[in-house]
Amino acid sequence: MTATRNILSVSLLNEQVRDLLEGSFPNLWVEGEISNLSQPSSGHLYFTLKDAGAQIRAAMFRGNNRFLRFTPKNGQQVLVKARLSLYAPRGDYQLIVEQMEEAGLGALRRAFDELRLRLQAEGLFAAERKRELPAPPRHIAVITSPTGAAIRDILSVLQRRFAGLPVTVLPVPVQGKEAGPAIVRAIALANAQPAFDVILLARGGGSLEDLWAFNEEIVARAIAGSRLPVVSGVGHETDFTIADFVADMRAPTPSAAAELLSPDGEDLRDNFEGFEILLTRVLRTQMQQASQRLAHLRARLRHPGQRLHDLAQRLDELDLRLQRAVRHSLRARQMQCQGLLARLRGQHPGQRLPGQRQHLAMLDQRLGNAMMQLLRERQVQLRHVGERAQLASPLAILARGYAIVESGGCIVRSVDEVTAGNVIQTRLADGVLTATVASVERK
Repeated sequence: MTATRNILSVSLLNEQVRDLLEGSFPNLWVEGEISNLSQPSSGHLYFTLKDAGAQIRAAMFRGNNRFLRFTPKNGQQVLVKARLSLYAPRGDYQLIVEQMEEAGLGALRRAFDELRLRLQAEGLFAAERKRELPAPPRHIAVITSPTGAAIRDILSVLQRRFAGLPVTVLPVPVQGKEAGPAIVRAIALANAQPAFDVILLARGGGSLEDLWAFNEEIVARAIAGSRLPVVSGVGHETDFTIADFVADMRAPTPSAAAELLSPDGEDLRDNFEGFEILLTRVLRTQMQQASQRLAHLRARLRHPGQRLHDLAQRLDELDLRLQRAVRHSLRARQMQCQGLLARLRGQHPGQRLPGQRQHLAMLDQRLGNAMMQLLRERQVQLRHVGERAQLASPLAILARGYAIVESGGCIVRSVDEVTAGNVIQTRLADGVLTATVASVERK
């Protein structure tokens, strides 16, 4: 018995492969060089992302590329956040880009994410290893730049909330190659002093590059290995560093960190602030997990917008093909017109007249020669005919001794035509003899 075969159409096969790709690779960060960049009138971006060994097609639709902070160009190194998909009409797998960054920032972001995931897998971010902060602290060791705005904000807040709280500043550079090792040494120094019971690690806001010292692995492990609880108050509220995840407490700003550590007359307010920070951390973790689950489900769920994106991409492709076909047709028509124009110019009377005149002169010469030749031939023929006519003439015959006999004006050809007594005329070459027939004899 022949086994039943499961036969798929090409469209169904491509759709199943696309669902498999999108389900297996929900979100990716990919770095590469832009090439073959195209931006049709629809506003979408189509390009190839490549490196030294491979390349992949990519599409960034208008809804996402309007948030770009730079203008992509061919040859530019970029980092993209994308999901892997397949453009079913062509069978090409491609990246659907949601975010794009320039390569320098992208490299730092990738290093940030790789270290964060690795340290998280080791348990350095686990809530159970977070130590409780002293309430109130006995002596705060502030590790920051002694000349920056952060230390002024911290001291101002501590002075306002609890002026008698002991504070010692351990000065360190907070930016550059020396910042990370200096912060590690300051943490070790604070742990060596029995008077301190909490560390405040602080810096003002800045770019990802400016805050990079607080994303170094040596700083993260120094915080994790500290016997003293560490509060991280680095950057602005929207800035997150590896130090924030490893620290026992993360404050959105240096000022907020000072408020978090400094005691207040209202214990209830302090408790509520602690509960709020704890709840924020728990909710952030839950929201991150929920976002990951949602992203996974979203990748598996085929949104109608994806179909519109595919159709838009197909429309752009057909538009480009139509433009190429029109240009090709115009070029062909131009070449055809040029050929016809050249032929028309070749048929112009002014171009052909000299040649026709020369040809006419040649024909005239040939006609004259032919007529002369024909005239000579006719003269020869006429001479021959004259000679033959002369030979056949009755006069020539008479000159040779012959005679013509006539009777009654008719030539006598037989003896039966005359009888005895008839008058006959005998014509000779030089005259006529008249005689009477005496008798007629037949041979």
